[in-house]
Amino acid sequence: MRLLPALAATLVMSASLLGAHDAAAQTMVPGPAPLRRVIDSLADAHRGVVGYSITNLDTGEHLERRGDETFTTASLIKVPVLVALFDLAEQKQLTLDDPIVLTEIDKVGGAGQLQFMRTPLSLRLWDVAWLMTTLSDNTATNLVLDRIKIRRVWQKMEALGLPHTKVHSGSMTRIATVAPDSSVKYGLGVTTPNEMARLFTLLAQGKAVSASADSTMLAILARNVDDSKLLRYAYGVRAAHKTGDVDNARTDCGVLYLPARVVACVLTKENTDTRYWMDAEGNTVIGRIGAAIVAHWSPRPSGGQKP
Repeated sequence: MRLLPALAATLVMSASLLGAHDAAAQTMVPGPAPLRRVIDSLADAHRGVVGYSITNLDTGEHLERRGDETFTTASLIKVPVLVALFDLAEQKQLTLDDPIVLTEIDKVGGAGQLQFMRTPLSLRLWDVAWLMTTLSDNTATNLVLDRIKIRRVWQKMEALGLPHTKVHSGSMTRIATVAPDSSVKYGLGVTTPNEMARLFTLLAQGKAVSASADSTMLAILARNVDDSKLLRYAYGVRAAHKTGDVDNARTDCGVLYLPARVVACVLTKENTDTRYWMDAEGNTVIGRIGAAIVAHWSPRPSGGQKP
């Protein structure tokens, strides 16, 4: 598997972060009460439903709200798709250098740039996986799913102990859903805060596919261009994460590289504010929760001292 040259430094960084303190995270301990109060107050004030699952991987501290309740994923479901793809590559059932040809019939609207490219366009499976993850490109997502098949994603998530995490169809192609009833209720995909957080925990521990594959996936997720949610008020914080937007739901989940590694997954649904703009309430509530997490586990030095 060939990697883009620009990724080399990021991969080294991600690999170095995987090993430490994973054993401590196996036993969950109650999360800090002050942080829980702040986050729950934000959730209570939100005009919609907020669920979250937050774990400090180095200390084992854990907080959750509606952790086992199902939520719409929106484009966050593209992370399980990415994991299933890398799993098939690990099993040598395909390679990330396999050719993919984009045609006009493949194009769908919404997020992404492939819909504007001239066709036929020759790509590699790596290219479309990259665009699916970093730009949330819907056309790229469908090209990946055409190659690996939706049921393979289900099988991989079930093998990881994540039975409620399902992708239903390709992006913008719900007419071809494999789960009509669930698709009507949840759209592109469904998960729970705990399950999606568990997936990112496995990635951080090198246990989703393999240490090498998981490090590569985290490096790709670290290039996500959407900082409108968890990282909204956390400038300069490094994270490997994926966001999602659909009319009445906003989602974000990832690994925050603070002095400790923190997996944070915040899902919203039934949002009153359904506008697609930066200051939509779903974005801001996730952003404020992200800021609270960063403030708690990355306290600023007092007394004006340099960090």
